[in-house]
Parts: sequence; structure tokens; C-alpha cells
Amino acid sequence: MASSTAVVRHREHPREGRRERHRAETRERLFRAALKIFAERGYLQTTVEDITNAADVGKGTFFNYFPTKEHVLATLGSERIAAIERALQHAKKGPVLPVLRELATDLAGQSTASAALLRAIYTAHASCEPVRVELHKRLHLGRRLLAQIFTLGQKRGEIRRDRSAAELARLTQIVMLGLTLAWALNPDSSLRGTAEDVWDLFFSNLSADEKHKSVKALPTVRA
Repeated sequence: MASSTAVVRHREHPREGRRERHRAETRERLFRAALKIFAERGYLQTTVEDITNAADVGKGTFFNYFPTKEHVLATLGSERIAAIERALQHAKKGPVLPVLRELATDLAGQSTASAALLRAIYTAHASCEPVRVELHKRLHLGRRLLAQIFTLGQKRGEIRRDRSAAELARLTQIVMLGLTLAWALNPDSSLRGTAEDVWDLFFSNLSADEKHKSVKALPTVRA
């Protein structure tokens, strides 16, 4: 015969599940509302009250999920890191170059972001010290994860070895950050399509099959 304690646990599980789902839904609603307001008004001009009004929750509810407004952007950064971590797991199971291409052309999950949101994020990075410090942490972590992917490719003979994995990761990160910023300032085509064009034009040299020769500087032509 089942004990009364087991029966109580059984009855409590559905309630606990509903509570957790409600918390997750509220947090997601706050997160999406914050990103929407950031894109519309800019990060610095957005208040916590703006976010809670948009999410239709009380102002105090925000702090149950995000200690500060900066933590909303930190959550967005965590999603980007999670995308790179997933790419690393895929790279461990198969060819590296297709994984790198997908990661780069999807911009670690940012390829569907609006230009307005990206501009707001870059403005926050440039003008808010706590946000900038958090960005540096994410960039370093993302670079280390990228380097691990490049290392796998080099060990398998898929990726060129005349540059270190760390250097390839650094340069790849710089190119994709520059691409994202340039597109956000002038979104004249889709971000995903632009990223694919950049990959096809510049990143074909990652392959170990390519011959990497130093290019001699052309002589200066004097008038």
C-alpha cells in the first residue's frame, strides 16, 4: 500500500510543474518585452517600468527574474554562448567546416535580430561600463569555444595549420562582429544573406586544402 507521503508528493507535482511553467513564461515575457523596448527606444532610454508595463506585470516582478536591466543583455549574451557550445558538440561528431559555416552565417543565433535591436545593443556596449565588462567576458568565452572547434578541425586535417586555433578564432570573431555592426547601421539586405556572402568570400581560406602563401607587397609606384 502506498504511503500517504507518496500520495502527497504525487498531488504536489502537477502544481509544482504549473508554477515552474508560469515562472518560465513570465521570465520569457519580460525578456522579449525588454528586447522590443530596447529596439524601439534604445537601451539607455528604457526603464524597468517600461519593460514591466510592456510585459503587463508589476514593477517588482522584474527583479524576481533580473537583478538589473544589464542582466537582460547578459541573458542575450548567454544565448549566443549556448549556440557556440552546441556548435562545439556538433563539431565533435562530424566535419568542422559545415559547423563553422552555420555558426558564422547564423551569427550564433543573431541572424534574425532586427537592425534596431543590434544598434541598441552596440550603443549599450559603447556607453555603459557594466554592459561593456559583461560583453568582454562573453567575447573571451566565445573565443575560447571557437578555438576548441578550430583545434578539432586542425587535428583532423580539415583546417589550415599555419595559424593557431586561437588566432583563427580571434579573427573570425572580429569579422563577424564587424559584419553585424556594419549591417545594423545599414541593413540593405538580409543579415543572414550578408553573412553567407561574407563566409563564401573570405572564409574559404580556412580549409586545409587551400595553399596559403605569403603575398609579397607590390612595389610602390611613384608619380
